[in-house]
Amino acid sequence: MGIITALKVQKGNQERVNVYIDGAYAFGLSMIEAARLHKGQSLSEAEIAALRDEDAVLKAVDSAARYLQYRPRSLAEVRQYLTGKQVPPPVVEAAIQRLIGLGHLDDMAFARFWVQNRGEFKPLSPRALRVELRRKGLPEAIITHALAELDDAELAYQAGLARARKLRRPTRQEFRKKIGDMLRRRGFSYSTTRETVERLLEEMEMSDPDYFTLTVETNKE
Repeated sequence: MGIITALKVQKGNQERVNVYIDGAYAFGLSMIEAARLHKGQSLSEAEIAALRDEDAVLKAVDSAARYLQYRPRSLAEVRQYLTGKQVPPPVVEAAIQRLIGLGHLDDMAFARFWVQNRGEFKPLSPRALRVELRRKGLPEAIITHALAELDDAELAYQAGLARARKLRRPTRQEFRKKIGDMLRRRGFSYSTTRETVERLLEEMEMSDPDYFTLTVETNKE
């Protein structure tokens, strides 16, 4: 048993309240949770334990929310992050469920974000994307769904085109090597890479006759 002797709004966070029991700091709560309490209220050991658990979950949620500020995350990433902060497993899972309920965690939405982001800034083959999403801890069914409508040839073309536009008067041989090597590093197959390189070579030459540096062969006598 314990008696609430004070409820004080935290100086650094106006949304949280420090709860004092029998004259000593016991735990903090959100303003909403603290609104159910009052000075002089008697709490059983079970009630105190439940409030402490709620405090732990709220702290974990706040910590995860800061982690999510930089970019969307998968459930597995948030779980790993909180575990690394020494948050107990039951609290981690409770915090994750809270974040899901708030709409801050959604593996399908994360998969779509990741695929779209890669498509805009660094096109990869569906095979390479699958590897990345697996590393993010996403379920296989979600990965397959997120990759279902991707066009391997179009992704290779967009990746190759972006690279081709940065080259400065390459020879055809240099062009084939630089574009081909880049596409293979990004997980595209040999056939897709070859077809893309030849398509781009033709397009770049058609759009700008001076794009390529001509190589002159000399006859040795």
